[in-house]
Amino acid sequence: MNNTGKIEKEIKDFHENIERWFQGKAENQENLYSRLLSGFSPDFKMLNGNGDIVTLSMLAEWLPSAYGKFPDRKINLDNIEILHSENHGLATYTEIQITEATSTKRKSSALFLLDEEKALWFHLIEKWI
Repeated sequence: MNNTGKIEKEIKDFHENIERWFQGKAENQENLYSRLLSGFSPDFKMLNGNGDIVTLSMLAEWLPSAYGKFPDRKINLDNIEILHSENHGLATYTEIQITEATSTKRKSSALFLLDEEKALWFHLIEKWI
């Protein structure tokens, strides 16, 4: 798979899996938890829409509290754009989360580390729109 494909696959797979996590629809919760975290570099950091920095360990600690918390939540992605070099990728996309009658949008910019097999999330910046 080419680098663009690796990045796009990681973005889509993560959002499909986090939607299942929020809905509490895992066939095997431990396996889904592992899949969610397996796409991240150990040095991952995120600046979320509220301006808070989240590390991989913080994300890993938070995830169990969010399992099944939003059974009706849907997550859609729009306007995925990807640039890459041999070892790094930059993607921008819009994430739309819909929970019942409430819809939130964020513009995301993500930096990925690339290897032979996959793209790993390295940095993510989210901005509410």
